[in-house]
Amino acid sequence: MIRSKQKRKLILAILGASLLLFFVGAWIFATTTVPNFGSLDQRKIIQSTKIYDRTGQILLYDIHGDVQRTVVPLDQIPKHVRDATIAMEDQNFYSHYGISPTSIIRAFFVNLFSGEIKQGGSTITQQLIKNTFLTPDKTLSRKIKEIILSMKVELRYSKDEILGFYLNEVPYGQSAYGIEAASQTYFGKPAKDLTIAEGAYLASMLQAPTRYSPYGSHRDELESRKNIILNRLYDGKMISREQYEESKNEQVVFAGKIIGGIRAPHFSLYIREYLVEKYGEDVVEKGGLKVTTTLNWEWQEKLEELIKNAAVQNERNFSAYNEGLVATDPKTGQILVMIGSRDYFMDPRPEGCAPGIDCKFDPQVNMTLRSRQPGSSFKPFVYATSFKRGYSPNTVLFDTRTEFSTQCSPWSVPDPGVDPEKCYNPGNFDDKFRGPVTLKDALAQSVNIVAVKVLYLAGTKDSISTARDLGISTLTNPERYGLTLVLGGGEVKLLEMTNAYGAFANGGFYTPHTPILKIEDGNGSILEEYHDQRTQALDTNIANQINDMLVDNSARAPAFTENSPMYIPERPVAVKTGTTQDTRDTWIIGYTPNIVMGVWAGNNDNSKMVKKVAGLIVAPIWNAAMHEVIKDLPVEEFTPPEIQETDKPVIRGEWKGNQEYKIDKLTGKLATEYTPEELIEKKVIQEVHSILYWVDKNNPLGPAPSNPNNDPQFKNWEASVREWALSHGYFDETAASIPLDRDNIHLPELAPRGEIVLVPSQDNYPSGARIRIRINSESYYPIDQIDVFKNSEFIGSYKSTPFEFSMDINGESGKEIKISATIYDNVRNKTVIEKNIRISGS
Repeated sequence: MIRSKQKRKLILAILGASLLLFFVGAWIFATTTVPNFGSLDQRKIIQSTKIYDRTGQILLYDIHGDVQRTVVPLDQIPKHVRDATIAMEDQNFYSHYGISPTSIIRAFFVNLFSGEIKQGGSTITQQLIKNTFLTPDKTLSRKIKEIILSMKVELRYSKDEILGFYLNEVPYGQSAYGIEAASQTYFGKPAKDLTIAEGAYLASMLQAPTRYSPYGSHRDELESRKNIILNRLYDGKMISREQYEESKNEQVVFAGKIIGGIRAPHFSLYIREYLVEKYGEDVVEKGGLKVTTTLNWEWQEKLEELIKNAAVQNERNFSAYNEGLVATDPKTGQILVMIGSRDYFMDPRPEGCAPGIDCKFDPQVNMTLRSRQPGSSFKPFVYATSFKRGYSPNTVLFDTRTEFSTQCSPWSVPDPGVDPEKCYNPGNFDDKFRGPVTLKDALAQSVNIVAVKVLYLAGTKDSISTARDLGISTLTNPERYGLTLVLGGGEVKLLEMTNAYGAFANGGFYTPHTPILKIEDGNGSILEEYHDQRTQALDTNIANQINDMLVDNSARAPAFTENSPMYIPERPVAVKTGTTQDTRDTWIIGYTPNIVMGVWAGNNDNSKMVKKVAGLIVAPIWNAAMHEVIKDLPVEEFTPPEIQETDKPVIRGEWKGNQEYKIDKLTGKLATEYTPEELIEKKVIQEVHSILYWVDKNNPLGPAPSNPNNDPQFKNWEASVREWALSHGYFDETAASIPLDRDNIHLPELAPRGEIVLVPSQDNYPSGARIRIRINSESYYPIDQIDVFKNSEFIGSYKSTPFEFSMDINGESGKEIKISATIYDNVRNKTVIEKNIRISGS
């Protein structure tokens, strides 16, 4: 009986709640006014998002400062454009009543489990309502209004009318609203003349116009979406097989992007893409954001002009049509300058180039974000990885002609059945071989053969891991690159490379690059603000070692001369260049502790430039740009690296052999524990081999390998080094070259003897007294000099008899003064003698 009553109460409660919801829903439905779509061309976008420089005063870009919209009747919009839009955005458009229940349910569960509103399940009708009359807020009440308005609009207007309203209202990016403005913006033609492929491209952009912009960095995704639409049109029998094939293969030419009233255009559009990715198109389009960026407009403006002028010279002299430049603060990762091409507003078409089609120079592509091969500018990451393993800047490798393919002989003859193209024996940029060279000099002079050896010793995967730790995101396939990685075999982005170098400048601390200082919504609430995100990505001393190698102009000079454009005399500046094979890309990245700047020059279509090194093509641009910015920055010094001690001669730079012994320089005999440190000379039994003879590459500080031939690279490296040694007169020695006799002139019994005599001689001396000090000495070998100290203070050095001098006694009563003397004979035997003096009252 009790259970029956409870059931009745529960049923009545459910019925009451349902009835209440029905009446509330009916009331909202009845009182909600259907919007008037008759004057779309007169509407204005409000709450414009504005992007500022780092001062918050210079407006870089008002996103809706140049809104474009032209209303056209539906019959002037080709059927294939309408079909493409429906195929991508709402395949059930002609069968639903404004909403798609299944999509709403799917979106409900996605939002439920994500804890936030991510999906909306929107039909074309819902998108029309959202874009036209509602705020961009993602709230439940706004979604309910959207659903109710959509259903009422479906009751009032026909499907074709709704589609027409939608196609005249929807944003396509680049401030183009509606299909007519989009067609003019992207293709320079009216909508009625759009091809099937062009219509598919425009429909592909609707979901996220900034991300899928043909001028952005996700062109491959746009291409994939276009092909999805063409497949749907063909599968739905809306186009023929012939039309499908023709449209899929059509080389669509996008018009040049024309935007007025924008400063730092590549950077501003990079910011816009960032905002859309994080906050969504709706918020960026209508949310009234105020974005304070990290850009230094004063520098940006000057360097844009510098790049523009330098590009004219590079085009004429080197067939280099384009340049890019980026500068960041290594301590914060903040982007201070970003220039994506020689001139964003320049029309390249007089040169015979159509934007979007293999252009030597496409001005609106941001080359700081495009992946290109970095040449030798990648080498510092590899050298840093080798230092992690235990190698050092003083380690010596041989710059000799070396065959690196294990399928080819040391003289690059392929094994039977092996394609000769498999052989790999890179040369140096100057076609010279230097023989033994330290890693420091090899990096400073950009010696390719040594760099490939360093990569082998460091390991390709570990080198990529180092680069990844410093922010390089594009090297995702280690097996693909092999030993070519160190010479730029993988593609990287100028922005990421430049910021990665900042970790060297910052003592091994990596800070992700950021373009944002602060973002506020339309009400002034802070949505995002810069904060320090530093992480220790590289050992500080290794970073200091790289800095020391790249800042040393004298180490660089043999390859680039003392006064090359890589040298800035006003302050210490570390720098590295990179030139790819056939001179398709040239790079330079240089830095101080408070600024890092990278410059790229080349052609967008990857065509060759005149064969020159980066030092001639991009270094002058970088040098001039650095001079513009460093005059506003204080001089900061790099921290010198600590010297890493090792007992292994080959690691610390001894290349003539690895079996070490020590001799006394004066006698040539074996040094003993009594031989003065300054007279000990380290020598090796002369045996010139490749480093793989002496070290296990994976454990260089450990024991020498018992069988070096187990290393697959040993045979070819060794043959090359042995050939060099014999041709330069270095013949092997044996243990017989080690002296048998031991140093016999540095012995305790041969050390000098002496005493300190005070005149007058007494136990105590009053403060202010002046005394005479005499040092009596005798020795087996003649006395060479006596160094005298008062406490720890050096008084003087005396080289002839009599060894006498006067001294004033000053100090508090009861204190003691220690007089010490180091007596040296002429073979550097020494003795230290001392005398304490007590101070009495005056």
